[in-house]
Amino acid sequence: MSKQQGTFTCVAAVVVASVLWGTTGAAASFAPDVSPLAIGAIATGGGGFLMSLRALQHLCKQWSSLLRYKHLVVYGGLCVAVYPLAFYSSMRLAGVAIGTVVSIASAPLFAVLLEKQFNNKPVTVKWLLSFVLGVAGILCLALAKPDTMHEPSMGFDREWGIMLGLVAGLTYAAYSWTGKAMIVRGINASAAMAAQFGVASVMLLPSLYFTGENLLASDTNISVALYMAFIPMFLGYVLFGYGLQRIDASIATLITLLEPVVATLLAVWLLAERFSPRGWVGILLISLCIMVQMMRTKKKA
Repeated sequence: MSKQQGTFTCVAAVVVASVLWGTTGAAASFAPDVSPLAIGAIATGGGGFLMSLRALQHLCKQWSSLLRYKHLVVYGGLCVAVYPLAFYSSMRLAGVAIGTVVSIASAPLFAVLLEKQFNNKPVTVKWLLSFVLGVAGILCLALAKPDTMHEPSMGFDREWGIMLGLVAGLTYAAYSWTGKAMIVRGINASAAMAAQFGVASVMLLPSLYFTGENLLASDTNISVALYMAFIPMFLGYVLFGYGLQRIDASIATLITLLEPVVATLLAVWLLAERFSPRGWVGILLISLCIMVQMMRTKKKA
Protein backbone atom coordinates (compact mmCIF):
# COMPACT_ATOMS: atom_id res chain seq x y z
CA MET A 1 0.00 0.00 0.00
CA SER A 2 1.37 3.41 -0.98
CA LYS A 3 1.79 6.22 1.55
CA GLN A 4 -1.07 8.14 -0.08
CA GLN A 5 -3.39 5.12 0.08
CA GLY A 6 -2.37 4.44 3.68
CA THR A 7 -3.11 8.01 4.73
CA PHE A 8 -6.47 7.99 2.98
CA THR A 9 -7.34 4.69 4.71
CA CYS A 10 -6.50 6.23 8.09
CA VAL A 11 -8.71 9.24 7.35
CA ALA A 12 -11.50 6.89 6.29
CA ALA A 13 -11.09 4.95 9.56
CA VAL A 14 -11.62 8.14 11.59
CA VAL A 15 -14.66 9.01 9.46
CA VAL A 16 -16.22 5.57 10.16
CA ALA A 17 -15.41 5.95 13.88
CA SER A 18 -17.18 9.32 13.87
CA VAL A 19 -20.26 7.77 12.26
CA LEU A 20 -20.33 5.07 14.95
CA TRP A 21 -20.00 7.65 17.73
CA GLY A 22 -22.85 9.60 16.18
CA THR A 23 -25.21 6.70 16.93
CA THR A 24 -24.75 6.90 20.71
CA GLY A 25 -27.41 9.56 21.30
CA ALA A 26 -30.07 7.66 19.39
CA ALA A 27 -29.09 4.42 21.12
CA ALA A 28 -29.22 5.99 24.58
CA SER A 29 -32.73 7.32 23.86
CA PHE A 30 -34.00 3.74 23.99
CA ALA A 31 -32.97 3.57 27.66
CA PRO A 32 -34.38 6.82 29.09
CA ASP A 33 -34.46 5.50 32.65
CA VAL A 34 -30.69 4.97 32.71
CA SER A 35 -28.58 7.86 33.99
CA PRO A 36 -26.45 9.64 31.36
CA LEU A 37 -23.49 9.17 33.69
CA ALA A 38 -24.14 5.42 33.75
CA ILE A 39 -24.38 5.37 29.96
CA GLY A 40 -21.04 7.15 29.74
CA ALA A 41 -19.44 4.84 32.29
CA ILE A 42 -20.62 1.58 30.71
CA ALA A 43 -19.82 2.76 27.19
CA THR A 44 -16.33 4.11 27.87
CA GLY A 45 -15.45 1.71 30.68
CA GLY A 46 -16.85 -1.35 28.96
CA GLY A 47 -15.29 -0.36 25.66
CA GLY A 48 -11.96 0.16 27.38
CA PHE A 49 -12.12 -3.30 28.97
CA LEU A 50 -12.82 -4.87 25.57
CA MET A 51 -9.97 -2.92 23.97
CA SER A 52 -7.61 -4.17 26.67
CA LEU A 53 -8.64 -7.78 26.02
CA ARG A 54 -8.18 -7.36 22.26
CA ALA A 55 -4.75 -5.77 22.64
CA LEU A 56 -3.58 -8.03 25.48
CA GLN A 57 -0.78 -9.57 23.41
CA HIS A 58 0.50 -6.15 22.32
CA LEU A 59 0.18 -4.82 25.88
CA CYS A 60 2.30 -7.68 27.23
CA LYS A 61 4.86 -7.40 24.43
CA GLN A 62 5.27 -3.64 24.90
CA TRP A 63 4.90 -3.54 28.67
CA SER A 64 8.38 -2.08 29.22
CA SER A 65 7.71 0.70 26.68
CA LEU A 66 4.36 1.49 28.31
CA LEU A 67 6.10 1.74 31.70
CA ARG A 68 8.67 4.07 30.16
CA TYR A 69 5.84 6.35 29.03
CA LYS A 70 3.58 5.71 32.00
CA HIS A 71 3.00 9.43 32.42
CA LEU A 72 1.30 9.47 29.01
CA VAL A 73 -0.73 6.34 29.84
CA VAL A 74 -1.95 7.67 33.18
CA TYR A 75 -2.64 11.18 31.88
CA GLY A 76 -4.47 9.81 28.85
CA GLY A 77 -6.47 7.39 30.99
CA LEU A 78 -7.55 10.16 33.35
CA CYS A 79 -8.67 12.26 30.38
CA VAL A 80 -10.64 9.33 28.91
CA ALA A 81 -12.41 8.86 32.26
CA VAL A 82 -13.20 12.55 32.75
CA TYR A 83 -14.43 13.22 29.20
CA PRO A 84 -17.87 11.50 29.27
CA LEU A 85 -18.64 12.81 32.76
CA ALA A 86 -17.75 16.39 31.78
CA PHE A 87 -19.57 16.17 28.43
CA TYR A 88 -22.88 14.89 29.79
CA SER A 89 -22.75 17.22 32.80
CA SER A 90 -22.05 20.20 30.52
CA MET A 91 -25.21 19.53 28.50
CA ARG A 92 -27.25 19.10 31.66
CA LEU A 93 -26.07 22.36 33.26
CA ALA A 94 -25.64 24.66 30.24
CA GLY A 95 -28.22 23.14 27.91
CA VAL A 96 -27.87 20.85 24.92
CA ALA A 97 -26.94 23.60 22.44
CA ILE A 98 -24.26 25.31 24.52
CA GLY A 99 -22.89 22.04 25.90
CA THR A 100 -22.58 20.51 22.44
CA VAL A 101 -20.96 23.55 20.83
CA VAL A 102 -18.44 24.14 23.63
CA SER A 103 -17.51 20.48 24.13
CA ILE A 104 -17.22 19.27 20.55
CA ALA A 105 -16.09 22.43 18.79
CA SER A 106 -13.35 23.24 21.32
CA ALA A 107 -11.62 19.86 20.99
CA PRO A 108 -9.83 20.56 17.67
CA LEU A 109 -8.64 23.91 19.01
CA PHE A 110 -7.17 22.30 22.13
CA ALA A 111 -5.60 19.55 19.99
CA VAL A 112 -3.79 22.01 17.73
CA LEU A 113 -2.63 24.00 20.78
CA LEU A 114 -1.20 20.83 22.33
CA GLU A 115 0.62 20.01 19.11
CA LYS A 116 1.94 23.57 18.90
CA GLN A 117 3.13 23.53 22.52
CA PHE A 118 4.66 20.05 22.71
CA ASN A 119 5.46 19.17 19.07
CA ASN A 120 6.14 22.66 17.69
CA LYS A 121 3.81 22.02 14.75
CA PRO A 122 2.61 25.10 12.87
CA VAL A 123 -1.07 25.93 12.50
CA THR A 124 -1.83 25.84 8.77
CA VAL A 125 -4.23 28.09 6.88
CA LYS A 126 -6.18 25.04 5.70
CA TRP A 127 -6.57 23.80 9.28
CA LEU A 128 -7.90 27.21 10.31
CA LEU A 129 -10.34 27.18 7.40
CA SER A 130 -11.56 23.73 8.39
CA PHE A 131 -11.88 24.80 12.00
CA VAL A 132 -13.97 27.87 11.17
CA LEU A 133 -16.22 25.84 8.86
CA GLY A 134 -16.59 23.08 11.46
CA VAL A 135 -17.40 25.37 14.38
CA ALA A 136 -19.94 27.29 12.29
CA GLY A 137 -21.50 23.99 11.25
CA ILE A 138 -21.71 22.73 14.85
CA LEU A 139 -23.36 26.00 15.89
CA CYS A 140 -25.94 25.71 13.10
CA LEU A 141 -26.69 22.12 14.09
CA ALA A 142 -27.05 23.03 17.76
CA LEU A 143 -29.61 25.71 16.86
CA ALA A 144 -31.48 23.53 14.36
CA LYS A 145 -33.64 21.68 16.90
CA PRO A 146 -35.19 24.31 19.18
CA ASP A 147 -37.92 21.96 20.32
CA THR A 148 -35.44 19.56 21.93
CA MET A 149 -33.62 22.14 24.01
CA HIS A 150 -34.50 23.23 27.47
CA GLU A 151 -33.64 26.64 28.84
CA PRO A 152 -30.87 26.01 31.34
CA SER A 153 -30.90 27.73 34.68
CA MET A 154 -29.10 31.04 34.65
CA GLY A 155 -26.07 32.16 36.62
CA PHE A 156 -23.53 29.75 38.00
CA ASP A 157 -25.19 26.63 36.53
CA ARG A 158 -24.63 27.84 32.98
CA GLU A 159 -21.13 29.06 33.77
CA TRP A 160 -20.22 25.71 35.30
CA GLY A 161 -21.75 23.99 32.27
CA ILE A 162 -19.56 26.03 29.91
CA MET A 163 -16.50 25.30 32.01
CA LEU A 164 -17.27 21.58 31.98
CA GLY A 165 -17.74 21.78 28.21
CA LEU A 166 -14.24 23.21 27.92
CA VAL A 167 -12.99 20.41 30.19
CA ALA A 168 -14.67 17.89 27.89
CA GLY A 169 -13.06 19.45 24.81
CA LEU A 170 -9.65 19.57 26.48
CA THR A 171 -9.75 15.98 27.75
CA TYR A 172 -10.91 14.67 24.37
CA ALA A 173 -8.07 16.50 22.63
CA ALA A 174 -5.61 15.41 25.32
CA TYR A 175 -6.21 11.67 25.10
CA SER A 176 -6.14 11.91 21.31
CA TRP A 177 -2.78 13.67 21.60
CA THR A 178 -1.35 11.20 24.15
CA GLY A 179 -2.46 8.29 21.96
CA LYS A 180 -0.67 9.83 18.98
CA ALA A 181 2.38 10.62 21.15
CA MET A 182 2.72 6.97 22.17
CA ILE A 183 2.30 5.76 18.59
CA VAL A 184 5.06 8.16 17.43
CA ARG A 185 7.29 6.71 20.15
CA GLY A 186 6.94 3.22 18.69
CA ILE A 187 4.03 1.80 20.68
CA ASN A 188 1.50 -0.24 18.70
CA ALA A 189 -1.68 1.75 17.99
CA SER A 190 -3.92 -0.88 19.59
CA ALA A 191 -1.75 -0.98 22.71
CA ALA A 192 -1.60 2.81 22.96
CA MET A 193 -5.38 3.23 22.90
CA ALA A 194 -6.06 0.12 25.01
CA ALA A 195 -3.65 1.26 27.74
CA GLN A 196 -5.45 4.59 28.12
CA PHE A 197 -8.92 3.12 27.98
CA GLY A 198 -7.91 0.29 30.30
CA VAL A 199 -6.91 2.84 32.95
CA ALA A 200 -10.21 4.66 32.38
CA SER A 201 -12.26 1.47 32.71
CA VAL A 202 -10.72 0.79 36.13
CA MET A 203 -12.00 4.19 37.24
CA LEU A 204 -15.35 4.25 35.45
CA LEU A 205 -16.81 0.77 35.86
CA PRO A 206 -16.93 0.92 39.70
CA SER A 207 -18.98 4.14 39.41
CA LEU A 208 -21.86 2.05 38.03
CA TYR A 209 -22.50 0.94 41.61
CA PHE A 210 -23.78 4.48 42.26
CA THR A 211 -25.19 5.45 38.84
CA GLY A 212 -26.29 2.20 37.18
CA GLU A 213 -29.49 1.58 39.13
CA ASN A 214 -31.65 0.75 36.09
CA LEU A 215 -28.93 -0.51 33.78
CA LEU A 216 -30.06 -4.15 34.07
CA ALA A 217 -33.74 -3.42 34.62
CA SER A 218 -34.85 -4.53 31.14
CA ASP A 219 -33.63 -6.36 28.05
CA THR A 220 -33.68 -3.06 26.17
CA ASN A 221 -31.41 -1.37 28.71
CA ILE A 222 -29.00 -4.30 28.59
CA SER A 223 -29.00 -4.25 24.78
CA VAL A 224 -28.25 -0.52 24.77
CA ALA A 225 -25.38 -1.01 27.22
CA LEU A 226 -23.88 -3.84 25.16
CA TYR A 227 -24.25 -1.89 21.92
CA MET A 228 -22.61 1.22 23.41
CA ALA A 229 -19.64 -0.76 24.74
CA PHE A 230 -19.06 -3.01 21.71
CA ILE A 231 -19.83 -0.82 18.68
CA PRO A 232 -19.25 2.93 19.13
CA MET A 233 -16.68 2.66 21.92
CA PHE A 234 -14.74 -0.56 21.25
CA LEU A 235 -14.92 -0.66 17.45
CA GLY A 236 -14.95 3.14 17.11
CA TYR A 237 -11.78 3.66 19.12
CA VAL A 238 -10.00 0.75 17.47
CA LEU A 239 -10.60 2.58 14.18
CA PHE A 240 -9.64 5.93 15.72
CA GLY A 241 -6.35 4.48 16.99
CA TYR A 242 -5.66 3.06 13.55
CA GLY A 243 -6.26 6.48 12.02
CA LEU A 244 -3.84 8.18 14.43
CA GLN A 245 -1.00 6.15 12.93
CA ARG A 246 -0.77 8.54 9.96
CA ILE A 247 -2.74 11.68 10.80
CA ASP A 248 -2.26 14.25 13.58
CA ALA A 249 -4.61 14.49 16.55
CA SER A 250 -5.62 18.02 15.50
CA ILE A 251 -6.78 16.72 12.10
CA ALA A 252 -8.46 13.64 13.60
CA THR A 253 -10.49 15.76 16.03
CA LEU A 254 -11.59 18.01 13.16
CA ILE A 255 -12.82 14.99 11.20
CA THR A 256 -14.81 13.79 14.21
CA LEU A 257 -16.99 16.90 13.91
CA LEU A 258 -18.92 14.54 11.64
CA GLU A 259 -20.25 12.86 14.81
CA PRO A 260 -23.02 15.43 15.56
CA VAL A 261 -24.10 15.34 11.90
CA VAL A 262 -24.83 11.62 12.20
CA ALA A 263 -26.46 12.14 15.60
CA THR A 264 -28.73 14.86 14.21
CA LEU A 265 -29.79 12.87 11.15
CA LEU A 266 -30.60 9.83 13.30
CA ALA A 267 -32.60 12.00 15.70
CA VAL A 268 -34.66 13.33 12.79
CA TRP A 269 -35.10 9.91 11.18
CA LEU A 270 -35.61 7.67 14.22
CA LEU A 271 -36.87 10.05 16.90
CA ALA A 272 -38.93 12.39 14.68
CA GLU A 273 -37.18 15.48 16.01
CA ARG A 274 -37.87 18.76 14.21
CA PHE A 275 -35.05 20.04 12.02
CA SER A 276 -34.91 23.63 10.79
CA PRO A 277 -33.24 24.69 7.49
CA ARG A 278 -30.22 26.07 9.33
CA GLY A 279 -29.42 22.47 10.28
CA TRP A 280 -28.86 21.59 6.64
CA VAL A 281 -26.53 24.58 6.40
CA GLY A 282 -24.63 23.16 9.39
CA ILE A 283 -24.33 19.76 7.72
CA LEU A 284 -23.02 21.41 4.56
CA LEU A 285 -20.43 23.42 6.50
CA ILE A 286 -19.17 20.37 8.41
CA SER A 287 -19.03 18.39 5.16
CA LEU A 288 -16.88 21.17 3.66
CA CYS A 289 -14.70 21.11 6.78
CA ILE A 290 -14.00 17.39 6.28
CA MET A 291 -13.54 17.76 2.51
CA VAL A 292 -10.84 20.38 3.12
CA GLN A 293 -9.02 17.94 5.42
CA MET A 294 -9.32 15.11 2.89
CA MET A 295 -7.82 17.39 0.22
CA ARG A 296 -5.04 18.48 2.55
CA THR A 297 -4.16 14.90 3.40
CA LYS A 298 -4.03 13.82 -0.24
CA LYS A 299 -1.82 16.70 -1.26
CA LYS A 300 0.49 16.17 1.65
CA ALA A 301 0.90 12.44 1.01
